[in-house]
Amino acid sequence: MASSSSAEEAAATSPGHPDGDGHAHGPRIGSAGQRHQKPLTIAFALTATYAIVELVGGLVTASLALISDAAHMGTDVLGLGLALAAIHLAKRAAAGQRTYGTYRLEALAAIINGLLLFGVAFYVLYEAVQRFMDPPEVLGIPMLIVATVGLVVNVISFQLLTRGAKESLNVKGAYLEVLSDMLGSIGVFVAAIVITVTGFRYVDAIVAAAIGLFILPRTWQLMRQALRIIMEVAPPGVNVEAAARDLAAIPGVDAVHDLHIWTVTSGMETATAHVLITEGADWHAVLDASRRLLSEHYGVTHTTIQVEPADHQETSTGF
Repeated sequence: MASSSSAEEAAATSPGHPDGDGHAHGPRIGSAGQRHQKPLTIAFALTATYAIVELVGGLVTASLALISDAAHMGTDVLGLGLALAAIHLAKRAAAGQRTYGTYRLEALAAIINGLLLFGVAFYVLYEAVQRFMDPPEVLGIPMLIVATVGLVVNVISFQLLTRGAKESLNVKGAYLEVLSDMLGSIGVFVAAIVITVTGFRYVDAIVAAAIGLFILPRTWQLMRQALRIIMEVAPPGVNVEAAARDLAAIPGVDAVHDLHIWTVTSGMETATAHVLITEGADWHAVLDASRRLLSEHYGVTHTTIQVEPADHQETSTGF
């Protein structure tokens, strides 16, 4: 976007200032997900290895709880792989028609992960119902051994992803999958003890159903966050109307319109706005104050502010 002609001239002759449209030209540090790629890679390797072990163990012991947890871990492997692929692709510089690069792929990966988790949850619930009607014999001791190993693996992966989940939606998706896996492993561990000690076979189906029910609400929360990004809804906790009022209250500002605030990817909030200034106002000061306000009070660090004189006539309409 371009500012008024006088503003453009001032920008062109004023070293150290951003260009006339108020676009911030700071160093790009990448998305939040990129900063946690290494622990995500380790979690991927651990999960992939154990998913195979658990599947074999479930087939050998005839445990639905193990098989369902293995299926869940299998989708985790795919989900973690998607998360890593999205982070890798997001490193590509913006070029051609991709003016924001490929950052949005992280949100897309989170949505795909959510769909996979929904599928696994419903499959597990269906199989659990079948097991209630005809519970098979389950080998308790081998099931207990596999469940113990799985619990250790999940605890390690959980610790690796805890920090990144607070910053990146993409990593949070992987974190939620590992969390549900960890709780699933605890359930399988308990079920294995019950079967070994009491021979109560129904506990296997009960634990499997509990895993499925646990997955559903957390998956919906993940997908809801990702859809907010895809739909370019303002970040949670950001009041756009309040931001407009605060911008309008800056000395020298006459009015604010066409303010848009959205998230490109986790940790990268963006805003654009038209700021009308009063006659004689210092547009440099208004521009700096606008950017500082959005950054410090609303967490928006990628801003494009179009500064216009109060009598400027719009030649086109915006959204």
